[in-house]
Amino acid sequence: MKKFSPISLCLALSVLSAPGWAQTVVPMKGQSSQQTQADINECNSIAASQSASTASTPSGGRVKGAAAGAAAGAVGAQVRGNQHDEVYDRVDDDRKQDYRQNRAKETAAAGAVVGASRQRQERREQSKTTQANTTSAYTSCLQGKGYQVNP
Repeated sequence: MKKFSPISLCLALSVLSAPGWAQTVVPMKGQSSQQTQADINECNSIAASQSASTASTPSGGRVKGAAAGAAAGAVGAQVRGNQHDEVYDRVDDDRKQDYRQNRAKETAAAGAVVGASRQRQERREQSKTTQANTTSAYTSCLQGKGYQVNP
């Protein structure tokens, strides 16, 4: 059976151990290649479970945006109507209601677009934070087991 040099072992483990985390793991306490691989696998599992337990996906952005937009549209329509009291008072109540509902629909659509955009931005930011936390947990775990972890 062919033996690997410590450098080639570290390179092989760094490529195979943590996809997405291009890091080199160097055993500092004379750990065997089997022990190193077992520790890497354990730290991968710990980091993955930690990130899965702390992650919460932002949701409901469109609905929240649409609701806020609809409310703003209805209020805005009422305010505009009140600014023109003379004419607005002569308009049938059904027409006033139709006008407020139409404005609410228009602004609800705009609110849904804005809400979805904010939700996507929140998800991108959360993804970055989750990945950073996962990488940190993985690195800390290995360092605690006596390895040097290089980026």
